[in-house]
Amino acid sequence: MKISFPKSARTSIWLFAFALALPVSTISCKKSGGGGKPADVDYYTCAMHPSVKAQNPKDKCPICSMDLVAVKKKGPPAGHDHSAHAPGAGQKADTKTMPGMPEMEGTKKEGGEPPSEFTVPLQRQQEIGVTYAAVEKKPLQLTVRSVGVVAYDRLRHWDLVTRVEGYVEKLFVASKGELVEKAQPLVTIYSPELLTTQREFFDLLKSRDEAKRAGTDGANESIAALIESAKVRMRLWNLTDQQIEELERTRKAQVYITLYSSVRGLVQNVQVDQGRKVMPGDHLVDVTDLSTVWVWAEFYQEELSLLQKDLPLRVTTSAYPGDEFKGKISVIDPFINEAKRVVRVRIDVENSDLKLRPDMFVDVELTRDMGEGLTIPFSAVLPTGKRHVVFVSKGGGRLDPRLIEIGRKYGDVYEVRRGLKEGERVVASGNFLIDAEAKVQGALKSW
Repeated sequence: MKISFPKSARTSIWLFAFALALPVSTISCKKSGGGGKPADVDYYTCAMHPSVKAQNPKDKCPICSMDLVAVKKKGPPAGHDHSAHAPGAGQKADTKTMPGMPEMEGTKKEGGEPPSEFTVPLQRQQEIGVTYAAVEKKPLQLTVRSVGVVAYDRLRHWDLVTRVEGYVEKLFVASKGELVEKAQPLVTIYSPELLTTQREFFDLLKSRDEAKRAGTDGANESIAALIESAKVRMRLWNLTDQQIEELERTRKAQVYITLYSSVRGLVQNVQVDQGRKVMPGDHLVDVTDLSTVWVWAEFYQEELSLLQKDLPLRVTTSAYPGDEFKGKISVIDPFINEAKRVVRVRIDVENSDLKLRPDMFVDVELTRDMGEGLTIPFSAVLPTGKRHVVFVSKGGGRLDPRLIEIGRKYGDVYEVRRGLKEGERVVASGNFLIDAEAKVQGALKSW
């Protein structure tokens, strides 16, 4: 059976067969990316993303679209004779890494390869904003800040409580917050029980006078003891010594007894009204002396070693900008708050102007002199897990990655315990970009 094709189809088939017969070199294309890369360049990478590798210098970083930088090949210098180091017959090959050659597997020390010096041109450093700071020896001063709450001093607080049954005749203070002076009258009470006690007191005084006239010394001593007992009973009922002396002098019973304030302070509470009946134990008026107040502040357990009794502190509040109040630590709570992991500290603060009020929020600042030491800016330290790296300038764009041991942070500087010398210059800003350059050039591999 004979199959016939149209003329156009037959032409296409002949052209296809002719193309297959041509040599492969005739139809192959030249490699793209003309120019190629220099012979000493291994690959191109991104300074910000060292994981990016490319062979074309015109490529861009697929992550940040930055221009790529060249990574030079690592190998022996020109003219180096490899045969001079090749092991001869019967010799065991040296497993140590030769200069310029990659480290052989199994020879890396625990902790990674030590950092090595590298170079970042000064123009490149200016482009990425690198600045330097000197390693300086400075006096170290530690400042710890916290917040606190004002509370009244319990040893300067008085609750005026009635100790006899009676009736409130008159109040001399009406509300919370009134300022009262020491020995100022607060409340007047009528008490039949007090009236009876005064009359018994007068009878004892009369008996003492009669015993003196009769010359009976034994009876006089017995009566004197009873008189003193009556005075003690009246003192327990909130009568002052001056009131008792007045009763002894005038021999006239007072229908009403007036109670006075024991201190100069602020009225914290008034819990009775005029005319109300009161029983022993009822609260009448609370007065608080605020000339010295407590401030309860909290510090983290890491700061516990900085605290000690009688240590001076500075207290400020937003209510009085610019004013400072002096205080000192009086009590360090031996128990740590299990939820917040903080320790409470009681600070006694002078408050003669009565500016600090109970429940007011304040700022507390503790300053300690910690001697002298080497310091570098906080921004110069590049943490790498358990280690800390700084880049030390060697001049001419050469940088030396240095592993250092840092101490406590003091404001915006770190104390340097080991790894740097006074006068050396370290990178203070732009160190993250410098770190990227170091990794590109292989100066920091495993740190």
